[in-house]
Amino acid sequence: MPMQNIIDVDQFDVRPVENQLTLSKWYEFGNAQSAKVGVSTEAKSQYIVLFGASVKGTSLTQFIEMLSSEHLTFIGLCAFKAHDDLPVGVAIEVHLQQVDALPKAIVRQAAQTVGCQGAILPRLPQLLKPGLLVMDMDSTAIEIECIDEIARLADVYDEVASVTAEAMAGKLAFSDSLYKRVAKLKGIELSLISPLKEDLPLMAGIKALCEILKSHDWRLAIASGGFTWFAEALQVRLGLDHVFANTLEIEEQKLTGRVIGEVVDADKKAQVLESLRSRYDISAGQTLAIGDGANDLVMMAAADLGVAVHGKPKVVERADAAICDGSLLQLLYFLTVPMPDGIKS
Repeated sequence: MPMQNIIDVDQFDVRPVENQLTLSKWYEFGNAQSAKVGVSTEAKSQYIVLFGASVKGTSLTQFIEMLSSEHLTFIGLCAFKAHDDLPVGVAIEVHLQQVDALPKAIVRQAAQTVGCQGAILPRLPQLLKPGLLVMDMDSTAIEIECIDEIARLADVYDEVASVTAEAMAGKLAFSDSLYKRVAKLKGIELSLISPLKEDLPLMAGIKALCEILKSHDWRLAIASGGFTWFAEALQVRLGLDHVFANTLEIEEQKLTGRVIGEVVDADKKAQVLESLRSRYDISAGQTLAIGDGANDLVMMAAADLGVAVHGKPKVVERADAAICDGSLLQLLYFLTVPMPDGIKS
């Protein structure tokens, strides 16, 4: 891959990297970490993205040095601006030759050491091409778990939480856990929980993210183990194309304690993603899935890029990438990465 600009990361100083590099301009590594042989433009590529905080040049040097023992072949470096609405809009991208085993945890730890978040990405969906985002709802698109909040309002939280604990311990399948928890809600009047539905607390950055994606012809959907009663309200607020969730049975303006219809579990979430991919003829590489829980992992694995957002440790470990702090608008760091000349996403 031809690069006219050479940078030695050992020569960076304490100023922010964007003050030492031209934004969206690629620089070839010129020091010991660089590739020692020619790299074909047809070679498969991977990318490390360092984001979430202003990066000093000396911190970038430290970051690269911490990863140099992982036998990675570093090719190029680029600083880029993801979006004006991000508090720290500039991220750092490192272009690599493909490695068999992605050192995801090591990249994240190295990023944390320099006060940032970091991800090594196997694929790069592009914001400027039509795509598909499928997201979990509870603790992902919104800040709360709806069933927990209903239980609190009805003073049965401890009973619901005990069932949740059984499921977390692997003693109950998701569908069995769902049925048992919903049974605890029998008799709750809709008037008690209507204010919750009308004022769902959005996760920071989700509304702006949806607006930006929609403006670039992306399709947006929720696939949730939560409830349609809330998901449909969220659909209106966020302008979503589809919502898939579980249906609470309601009679005489009260919950019956039953779920009707097909349960949206981990496998169903993945089926939703594949169905929408086919329905809208989404190009290869352009599907994105986000979630926080174990029942999101199948869906995330089915997507071209699966991102854990404020996820449980197991989910962060297995996801392609993770946002552990800050706004969901930071997903744009993964969708606006400039591609080096001759490399296709």
